[in-house]
Amino acid sequence: MASRPSRPLRGIRVLSLALNLPGPAALMRLHALGAKCVKLEPTPAKGAPSADPMAIYSPQAYTQLHAGVRVVHADLKTAAGQRRLHQLLQGTDVLITSFRPSALTKLGLDWRSLHRAHPSLCHVVILGETGERGEIPGHDLTYLAAHGLVKGLDLPPTLYADMAGSLAACEAALALLWQRSQSPKGLGGRMEVGLSESAAHLSLPWHWGLTQASGPVGGAHAGYGVYACRDGRVAVAALEPHFAHRLCQVAGLVCTDAMAHLMSPKAPAQLKRFFASQSKAQLEDLAARHDLPMHTLD
Repeated sequence: MASRPSRPLRGIRVLSLALNLPGPAALMRLHALGAKCVKLEPTPAKGAPSADPMAIYSPQAYTQLHAGVRVVHADLKTAAGQRRLHQLLQGTDVLITSFRPSALTKLGLDWRSLHRAHPSLCHVVILGETGERGEIPGHDLTYLAAHGLVKGLDLPPTLYADMAGSLAACEAALALLWQRSQSPKGLGGRMEVGLSESAAHLSLPWHWGLTQASGPVGGAHAGYGVYACRDGRVAVAALEPHFAHRLCQVAGLVCTDAMAHLMSPKAPAQLKRFFASQSKAQLEDLAARHDLPMHTLD
């Protein structure tokens, strides 16, 4: 019998005002952890599905991000919208926003005002950059570029900074809830999450040299790479000594030190010939029988 998913945030209420991707992705994760999630969006234009741009350029993503989330609408620039917001904040544990600091102030959501009105509320502030650079505009691509993660003219295969930022926002929410639980008066707190800082965190393996061409997971270790096979490709990640030893065995490479051999100049050509002789089905069978970290691709 399958175990039920853990829902440790059952009873926690989260309200998000954040549009686009990082905020909704964080809300999706918090909902998966059991939180009761509400999203307050601006009132959409007549005929528009939503005021969130994601609903327009990727309805599929919007639908998945908001599964299980109650979406309500209000114009926060009006008195009625402000009343609606503060009604929702009553009893809310965590507020997520993605407005720049000046916009938060205009909406009366600067920390001093917010904390005075709702002392137990925890506020997660998603920004492009934290601190004094919070007003500078940017997007996932510019943050990745700033930290060396955009190579050549190709776009990255996914929105790394946005998705990493969403996880950092969840982390911030959990940290604030824990901090509040330790406060004698149950006071909430505020944390900023920077998408640029998330990109910087993701870039660390590159800057350490691990994923550069001379690094063990950048091409220098022949047991960690992508090779062509007879009817597709195979991703191989035989980094540890026992995996390296098994890979050399199944590939018919004669050596006394598998790790050293896979780091030698001749190993890539040897593995290239071996994988080219195998089908995806054969490689999947080898991976299962020899407990090898391999995954076949079309």
